[in-house]
Amino acid sequence: MDQQRPSTHPMVDVWRGPICESRHDGFAVVCNAKGEIIEGWGDLDTVILPRSSVKMIQALPLVTSGAADAFGLSVEQLALSCASHQGAPIHTTRVLSWLNGLGLSQEDLICGPQRPWDTDALHAQIKADEGKCKVHNNCSGKHCGFLTLTKHLGAGPDYVDPSHPVQRAALEAFETVTGETSPGYGIDGCSAPNFATTVRGLGRAMGYFSGAREDGDTMERAAFRLAKAMRTHPDLVAGEGRACTELMRAAGGKATIKTGAEGVFTAILPEQGLGIALKIADGATRASECAIAALLVKLGALDANDPMVKKRLNPEVPNFAGINTGEIKTAPGFPV
Repeated sequence: MDQQRPSTHPMVDVWRGPICESRHDGFAVVCNAKGEIIEGWGDLDTVILPRSSVKMIQALPLVTSGAADAFGLSVEQLALSCASHQGAPIHTTRVLSWLNGLGLSQEDLICGPQRPWDTDALHAQIKADEGKCKVHNNCSGKHCGFLTLTKHLGAGPDYVDPSHPVQRAALEAFETVTGETSPGYGIDGCSAPNFATTVRGLGRAMGYFSGAREDGDTMERAAFRLAKAMRTHPDLVAGEGRACTELMRAAGGKATIKTGAEGVFTAILPEQGLGIALKIADGATRASECAIAALLVKLGALDANDPMVKKRLNPEVPNFAGINTGEIKTAPGFPV
């Protein structure tokens, strides 16, 4: 018997002229620092893979273990450990420097080779007739964090194996901040396990980060440092033109924002002690960017009139002749 499809909530509409051509449904939750639900949309017990939206959770053991301090990691490196970067020079030079400081090379990365998402870097690579490489992988910063923890623990090189000490530590941290036992995992694009949780659990984790204090316990201090590093260096977390970077800049330090593949977004609002988790059911990026922008505007972390917000919240839909054919906007009843 087929499992019943979880109940979603209409979130984003795509209009062409006077016709609503497409609708994206999903799930979202706002939690406070105690993990209590402030507001929710859709079935919050739906199990999802949060993908790259939880890199700050995967990086927690890097800090709580003492590895980050033992290797003298900078705030920039902590931001990179949570990044899905463009592969621009500001990212790759730092990744190579990090590896060199560990006495390693990109051959020690298990994230797989990738073409850079940054247009200039991609064109330069093609002109030089260079192939894909691992430092351009958008997860290479996270993997440098894994390698740092691996060296600190004196563990084996296969750091993406779910039974490896690095991934066991990541799972323990994940279950601690989500407040749930993970029902399983999928293998992410970078070959690391991506642990599943409910939408509610993901929101609870972001709420935890929002209330983390610089003078708190070991886990809180780590969460505080990582979220602050991301807000301090939004250019390293994603890159020019990317929603994470531009929305964090627009928030002016009020929000840590992170996307994940297949329509996932998370956000941490430390001043308000609130965390957000969002998943678009069909995985559409255009919808997830619109929905997270709308939620952040609703909560006062973003100004709807900021150009970087408007391009996600209510973008026009031009055709090839440059004629505006419609718009993308939130569906009625979301997020009011």
